[in-house]
Amino acid sequence: MDKQELGAFLRSRRARLRPQDIGLPHGPRRRTPGLRREEVAVLAHISTEYYVRLEQGRAPRPSGEVLAGIAEALRLTDTESDHLHVLAGTAPSRNGLHRRDVRPSILALIERLPQTAAFVMSAAFEVLAWNDLAAALTEDFAELAAEDRNLARRAFLGSNRPVYGISDATEFRRHVVMGLRSALARYPGDPAVTCLVDELRAASTDFVRLWERHDVQAAPMLTKTFRHPVVGELTVDCDALTLTDRDQYLVLYSAPPGSPDAEALAFLSALGAESVNVGGPS
Repeated sequence: MDKQELGAFLRSRRARLRPQDIGLPHGPRRRTPGLRREEVAVLAHISTEYYVRLEQGRAPRPSGEVLAGIAEALRLTDTESDHLHVLAGTAPSRNGLHRRDVRPSILALIERLPQTAAFVMSAAFEVLAWNDLAAALTEDFAELAAEDRNLARRAFLGSNRPVYGISDATEFRRHVVMGLRSALARYPGDPAVTCLVDELRAASTDFVRLWERHDVQAAPMLTKTFRHPVVGELTVDCDALTLTDRDQYLVLYSAPPGSPDAEALAFLSALGAESVNVGGPS
């Protein structure tokens, strides 16, 4: 049970709600945004004292029934509710290290995918495997050290230019922070995760600002637009598939057959990563 993170998460979710969201009048005497603690306690059918102690990190581990009541009172999504249970220690926790070894069948799959840029990403946003088209579209990861293949570092500690020229760099950074917060809850004892979060918090004020929001659910990225130095602007469909057994993600970029974007991907595929990246990554 991570009492401090649990308390901070509850406070952030409570501040997000408005009285009218739960059918209460706003009233003229509210000095802070969100619901009052006693209001959440009533909705969750627990004592105000116990809920206050939860937010302050002083309460013993809550039961699943109590967490369910709090989740309903705070209008948590399924993802947020799962995160609540992880923080409270009532959900299965991966106390070891997050996996970086990619299943051989997945390695073979990404090489066989036609006209699709594909890569495998760890729970901590490290690119673990990729095909030639992914390298041509982004950069040749084979030339980078493992720590430099981390997309979280790229997003927050790289240059001021958008990550690989993507048009939604701001949204991607939000997605990274949410993913890392969930990963930290699942792997609280993994130095690769904890040190990465500490590094980003120490070096990026933007990361700190997003981290303090305690968000854990990002909107799905259905498309992504790249501004590529060779083929110019192209928009691709973006699909991220969870590889549950290793807590990894298979990310796929593709385009409708016959579209200009598909032709651009085919051109990049024909050129290959070495020709495209001869001048260095964008």
